[in-house]
Amino acid sequence: MTAVISLLIIISLSVLITRIGAMALVHTGLAKEAAKFQARSAFLGVGFTTKESELVVNNPVRRKILTSLIFFGNAGVVTTISSVVFSVISIERSGFFSTEVLVLVGGLLVLLVLSYSKWVDRKLSRLIDLALRKYTELDVTDYYGLLHLEESYRIAEIRVKEKNWMANKTLDELKLDDEGIRVLGLRRGNGKYIGAPVGETEVREKDIIVLYGRISVLENLEDRQNETGDTEHRQAVNEQEQIEKEQQKEEKASAG
Repeated sequence: MTAVISLLIIISLSVLITRIGAMALVHTGLAKEAAKFQARSAFLGVGFTTKESELVVNNPVRRKILTSLIFFGNAGVVTTISSVVFSVISIERSGFFSTEVLVLVGGLLVLLVLSYSKWVDRKLSRLIDLALRKYTELDVTDYYGLLHLEESYRIAEIRVKEKNWMANKTLDELKLDDEGIRVLGLRRGNGKYIGAPVGETEVREKDIIVLYGRISVLENLEDRQNETGDTEHRQAVNEQEQIEKEQQKEEKASAG
């Protein structure tokens, strides 16, 4: 029974550590789902296979968080293997319909339910946030909540490819504001960064442009090609105008 309980405790601690790591990554400005994936990848040592990996390893604060997760993950592997071995031996001795098996299955089901509980997620997130503020020097400004990234908005870094609609145009020409997109920054291919670029700034091939706006529009911008770019731009503008009209109606209704 001791081995089974130890295994459940190790699994619980592993889930908690990855949750803390994910929350810390979110506070550095990384999207919530990306933060969860990167934290789990680092803890389990399975590597990074998404386009967000470059955003993580190039940031010194995020890199420090991932280093800690990798350390705890490697330390936990040996302990987990040992607990699994002892648990299997214990179950074999007592039989597969014993109290140990019931405790193990029940404990795993409880952990599974808790991991998908939104109420637990909110409470745990608050506790982790308080702990990060009190016991670390990490900048824990809640960019995720501040910019409402939990809703339909997000911050994205888009690498401008050769045939992308944005390539070789100025911001004035692109008129991204009309689509509800805000340009936060621009990183040139040579590494130079331009914060809050003005309208005359040209977007070039191989630049990385930092944008804030609706997820659907950002995804479209990343794949938008020269041939259909103008048409898709007009469609996005029309959608944004409808959204703004709805928002104005809601504001008038709430004010009245």
